[in-house]
Amino acid sequence: MSTTREHSEARLLVPSLMFIALVVAAVASLGAPLITSVATTFHVSLSSAQWTLTIALLSGAVATPVLGRLGAGPHRRATILVTLAVVVVGSALTVLPLPFAWLLVGRAAQGIGLGLTALMMGVARDHLPEERSAPTIALISVVSIIGVGVGYPLAGLLTEFGGVRAAYGLGLSVTTLAFLAAWRSVPAAPEGRSAHVDIAGALLLAGGLCLVLFLAGERSLWSEHLAVAVVLAVVAALLLSVWAVSGLRGKAPLVDLRALRHPAVAGANVTMFVGAIGMYILLTLITRYAQTPHSAGYGYGLTTFVAGLVLIPFSVLGFVAGKLTPRLRERIDAPYLLAGSAVVIGGGFVLFAAARSNLTELFLAMSVLGFGVGSFSAAMPGVILAATPKSETSSAMSFNYVVRSVGYALGSAIGGLVLAAGTDTGHVFPNDGAYTAAALVGVVAMAITMMTSLALARKRSPEAEAEAEAGPTVPSADAPSRSGSNQ
Repeated sequence: MSTTREHSEARLLVPSLMFIALVVAAVASLGAPLITSVATTFHVSLSSAQWTLTIALLSGAVATPVLGRLGAGPHRRATILVTLAVVVVGSALTVLPLPFAWLLVGRAAQGIGLGLTALMMGVARDHLPEERSAPTIALISVVSIIGVGVGYPLAGLLTEFGGVRAAYGLGLSVTTLAFLAAWRSVPAAPEGRSAHVDIAGALLLAGGLCLVLFLAGERSLWSEHLAVAVVLAVVAALLLSVWAVSGLRGKAPLVDLRALRHPAVAGANVTMFVGAIGMYILLTLITRYAQTPHSAGYGYGLTTFVAGLVLIPFSVLGFVAGKLTPRLRERIDAPYLLAGSAVVIGGGFVLFAAARSNLTELFLAMSVLGFGVGSFSAAMPGVILAATPKSETSSAMSFNYVVRSVGYALGSAIGGLVLAAGTDTGHVFPNDGAYTAAALVGVVAMAITMMTSLALARKRSPEAEAEAEAGPTVPSADAPSRSGSNQ
């Protein structure tokens, strides 16, 4: 009876974990397709409306390492439920007829949910057998990416028929369902865990990340107030440097930076950072190009909803790649899969640069991007978790997701800067050639990603290869940490 019940709970656990990861990603992305509608509804500028997206990314990047550390302790279930409750309250604030400032507060609360993805991976690794945990973790990583493709068209459709409040109402509905799913299915953490949250480290990291993402998002600051931007950049560097030093010297740091001494962990995070820059450049280019009106001499003038449909092949092919990648992992090492995925994403850039004269070509480029991103996202956890003890799963993946968030923000900023440089004075839209130039920047980013992935594969030590031949590389729950972390 006990075995039957445990098997039933495990079957419910997997779809619940993926549903929660999908919901928090989709809800956080709701700000992007609604920016114009928010500006019109609340009578604010487009730059102010842009903060409905930026503030969600900011709060997510800040909350992720804190939630990751809490998820490594005995109160992981409570952490997940409280975080989802905050997301639900934030979703309610976006729906209620309140001033614009309250909308930003609600969006910040929704963004905190982005930190739950790593905790979902920790739950899967602790409570599923090895043969099921690895593919489940890979799919959780994938759905956290393709959630963007799910949220865009739905938000666009609801906005066209019911206005911006209706679109945010979708967020309230699905986050409530996610809370109920977590309440029903997420088990308590294994006994014997402990976690100490480094408050000072959290404040230092929060300050540094906020400044980095703020500087990445406020492109006009660099052109109009260069001195201020430089000062803020220096302050951000100092905050992150102090955080890094204190983390290396502390006994219970927010993020175990000592783990970065392991070549696999350090290489994986560098690969994620550069790869995230490239991925987000292409995602931004295609959606922006599709919405550009015909009067610019190119583009298709698509509505928010129709432009969101362009992202459907991104989500579908991303999910397909996420299902295939764990099977490929049985024959190909994860670093080589990362390198191959980078080549696929680079191919998407080449397609966009060479052929975008009709919507079919845009759909093809987006399909290639989705397949590459899905494969990349599914392979990444395997690289990191092979060198990480079970008790540190949430913390290790949280840091990787912070790296990804910063990479996304920089990718968005770099794409915007290239397009801005290709916009003639007095014109609203950039020249068509600016999109080609931005695509070439993306090709370079993915070439660097491919090379770092191959370097990561070549750095596998003879001991690691012997471990791989002997059995699973994932340490047991009671194994001593190879990264020097406290368990």
